[in-house]
Amino acid sequence: MIYVFTHKVTSRVKFAFNLVFRDLMQVDFEILTKRQDFEKKEGVKIAYTLNPVGDSFFIRSKPLLFEQGINDQDITIIPFHRTKAFFGSGGNSMFPFDVFAASFYLAARYEEYLPHKKDHFNRFDADQSLAFKEDFLHQPVINIWVSKLVEFVQEVYPDFKIPERTYKFITTIDVDNAYAYKEKGFVRTIMGYAKSLITLNIKDAKDRTKTLLGLQKDPYDTFDYQEKLIKDKNLTFIYFFLLGDYGVNDKNIPVANMNFQALIKSISDHSKIGIHPSFASNTSFRQLQKEVGRLSQIINREIWRSRQHFLKINLPETYRNLIELDITDDFTMGYASNYGFRAGICTPFYFYDLDLEVETNLKIHPFAIMEGTLKYYMGIGPEHAMAHYKRLIDEVKMVKGDFISLWHNDSLNNYKQWKGWRSIFEGMIEYGKEE
Repeated sequence: MIYVFTHKVTSRVKFAFNLVFRDLMQVDFEILTKRQDFEKKEGVKIAYTLNPVGDSFFIRSKPLLFEQGINDQDITIIPFHRTKAFFGSGGNSMFPFDVFAASFYLAARYEEYLPHKKDHFNRFDADQSLAFKEDFLHQPVINIWVSKLVEFVQEVYPDFKIPERTYKFITTIDVDNAYAYKEKGFVRTIMGYAKSLITLNIKDAKDRTKTLLGLQKDPYDTFDYQEKLIKDKNLTFIYFFLLGDYGVNDKNIPVANMNFQALIKSISDHSKIGIHPSFASNTSFRQLQKEVGRLSQIINREIWRSRQHFLKINLPETYRNLIELDITDDFTMGYASNYGFRAGICTPFYFYDLDLEVETNLKIHPFAIMEGTLKYYMGIGPEHAMAHYKRLIDEVKMVKGDFISLWHNDSLNNYKQWKGWRSIFEGMIEYGKEE
């Protein structure tokens, strides 16, 4: 048990304490606001306020957790351990910065509520973030900060111990399009042939014909390969299925297709699955509701996991819509344009709605890297990709967090533009899997 004194309890203070003590340290804590009560307590005591309280461990507080509304913050970066930090506390504080305010700023995604430039899909882009600008996006800084906080507290309270965390290795697959040629329906198949002829892509037309005649496997159909890996290596995979209506940014197999539904049912027998809300659903609650209902009907189960198509998060609306539909776990927290830790953390945490000033029950599972980020946004080919996976896996292993990667079924086919990436996938698994 940790006893924490603070001069004022706010929703932000409670969220920050929950994040640091409950979610990361995994210890019980009690908040006290009366000095006399705090000073009477025996055991580990932390004072989070403006001035020291007795001989307890003292962290000088910054204003952020006691404010209301969203305001520009005065942020000065300081070096800390093997990374960086901000909201330096100075003076007689026993920790060099306000770890609670800094953790809140990143995990609550405070900067995404401030004015910023959107990318071409109307998303908050990595290059707008403090972590990118200050070069710590590749590190789960909150995890690092809290592990050092434990060490600092142990210098004052040598008997203080926290439970051992367990590193987790989780592979997620977004199924935007289960098949390249199969199960598209007559109109889309004819349109595909027409496109091949107009662009003089004869190979594509031949491959389509061979696939439709059953002479070769559909190039996007890598599901048997994945299932074998899961069983042989005892891996955890989570699949997210796109079940939108056909549109410019949503080109999944028609939802009514019985073979597509059979595929979803088959995968749900050996792996966890969730909804991959369509691009169109990001601005339509009714569409989102329809898609969640479709998946639930196909597998005859409640749906409680999600990841947004195009990683499209608009805070707080996107998450509020998920909560409204009883989604409890979301896996969208990451960037398309760069890899790393969007919320500065590699363990699950709860979404804090900054507009309503409330911690919600929606658990956020941050992913570290998407294969398409390396290939399409950073121009990194398979010959150089493995070093980037290893860099992130090493960071997560050091703090015993969750390493979550994002792949697509079509990137595992060793075909056309994805030639060579299957070996990266397998190399990542060998390097990163749980011991």
